[in-house]
Amino acid sequence: MPAFAPSIPLHVAAATAVASQSQGRRGRIKTTSACCWRRAAVPVNMAAVTSSTLSKLAPLEAILFDIDGTLCDSDPIHFCAFRELLQQVGFNNGVPISEEFYSANISGGHNDDLARVLFPDLDHDKAMKFMDDKEALYRKLAPEQLVAVEGLHDLCRWIEDHKLKRAAVTNAPRSNAELMLSLLGLTEFFPVLVIGSECDRAKPFPDPYLKALELIGASPDHTFIFEDSASGIRAGVAANVPVVGLTTRNPEKVLQDAGASLLIKDFQDPKLLSILEEIKPTVAAVEQI
Repeated sequence: MPAFAPSIPLHVAAATAVASQSQGRRGRIKTTSACCWRRAAVPVNMAAVTSSTLSKLAPLEAILFDIDGTLCDSDPIHFCAFRELLQQVGFNNGVPISEEFYSANISGGHNDDLARVLFPDLDHDKAMKFMDDKEALYRKLAPEQLVAVEGLHDLCRWIEDHKLKRAAVTNAPRSNAELMLSLLGLTEFFPVLVIGSECDRAKPFPDPYLKALELIGASPDHTFIFEDSASGIRAGVAANVPVVGLTTRNPEKVLQDAGASLLIKDFQDPKLLSILEEIKPTVAAVEQI
């Protein structure tokens, strides 16, 4: 086994092994890098989710967006990159990581933290070199595989029409974030891009969202956040800003437990359209901006 080859901790190894054995029995979507992904199974009952917190935001002033998994369905690409490179270095004795392991231990995490979690016994600089290599592979795969979440561009036009303030806030490296915004055609749409590693603390701490509010001059009392991960939702909640969770890949219960005020499938979800209509700025307010 290569020296750069830690095993998965015992508390997740069993779950990973079970998941690996069962993968062959489930439907998967094949990608161009010979890596597979399936949508996370999520409950369909939304009755427990309330939007009352969002109703109090009227008139809406600003919307903050996470990028990975929120603007675009990028987790399958990240999963492929991690799966391929971790197997190459002999992680978990060379057994490929499962989707469940990725969702529970990697998705939404900051690279500095992930380096310590995945390689606790390795020199941190070497662990970060692995993370840099993984991000380079992601950027290589993204141009052919990145897909916007349904309804994104319609929502962006609605935001522009209502002259709402906005910012993109992410734990992704700046090079990744700028590439994704460019591929989505949203570089000019976001006047502010906040990178977690460029703040004192990244998500799940509130610092990135607090910085975004300050930079765009928005009040948390009239702002909400779009997020897809528990880490990001906790960051928004800690910043005292309501969060709308997208069930792009993560189970609903995980997002609810993190504190999401509302869960939606995508940006065309009727629940989102209804709340936007309820809290949108008045015509007079828009004309004054």
